[in-house]
Amino acid sequence: MQQSPPGGALPHPAREQPDNARGLAWMFFSVVTASAMSVAVRYVAADVDSRMVVTLRAGVTTLIILAVLPLIWRKLRFTSPRDHLIRGALIGFSTHLGFFTLVHLPLATSTVLFFTAPIFATILAAVFQGERVGPRRWGAVLAGFAGALIILRPGFIGLEVAMLTALGSSLLFAIALSMSRRIARVDGALSAFVSSVVVTLVISVPIALPVWQMPHGSSALIGLAVLVVCGAARNVGDIQAYRYADAGLLAPITYLRLVLIGGAGYVLFGEVIDSYTAAGAAMIVASTLYIAHRTRVTALRARSSAS
Repeated sequence: MQQSPPGGALPHPAREQPDNARGLAWMFFSVVTASAMSVAVRYVAADVDSRMVVTLRAGVTTLIILAVLPLIWRKLRFTSPRDHLIRGALIGFSTHLGFFTLVHLPLATSTVLFFTAPIFATILAAVFQGERVGPRRWGAVLAGFAGALIILRPGFIGLEVAMLTALGSSLLFAIALSMSRRIARVDGALSAFVSSVVVTLVISVPIALPVWQMPHGSSALIGLAVLVVCGAARNVGDIQAYRYADAGLLAPITYLRLVLIGGAGYVLFGEVIDSYTAAGAAMIVASTLYIAHRTRVTALRARSSAS
């Protein structure tokens, strides 16, 4: 029996009317909480391994979900369990790679490399979803990868593993994001959030067993609390933002993370962005903004043709 592609088992929901104001508000909420989460990862990881940080976050969040389950279980729907499992696994592995990156690279550099996710999403849409990508968007994709190469500088500096995990995290997150919108519309943002947390916990426990250790320092415990709250809030914010507004409209807001996280890295950890990272960041940001713009223009033309 032939398997359907990820998302294929889900019914096509009726198109909701876009609510750009609500989508932008949710994205701003996501940006602030994601920035706080990134800083909290660094604090907690000073006490325990990053694999343990992911497991603790997923474990504590799962306990909270179980505590409120009698209040929310009627709202939970899993129309296609396979798609929830695939998306949850993608988010789980992406989180492990991303947290490792945040621990071993400057916060601003990590964030810049995470911004390659829209570039990967464009390639995935063209290859697997048959979306037509014109020469201008392909040019923006190449420019984005050129920016990443400027930051990585392979052959000129020692290529750090954390730089590769950043790109791997972005790729996996791009795949998960491509599934998120339909899952959220069919089953709701709460169901999408719950499944991602539980699946992340299931895959994280065996990964963390070799480094199993509970945090002891007060800063680590406070950081863990911030991490759990902001991690959950960021996931819901992302799902809701892309549910209500187009990606092209939301993209500029996401780059506030670079300002917030870069500032936090400088103030809290004394991190300074070097000239290569700044140049690469400019190219990545410009390319992803252009990709978002062209994607929005294409979507508007498609709607006009359909109406």
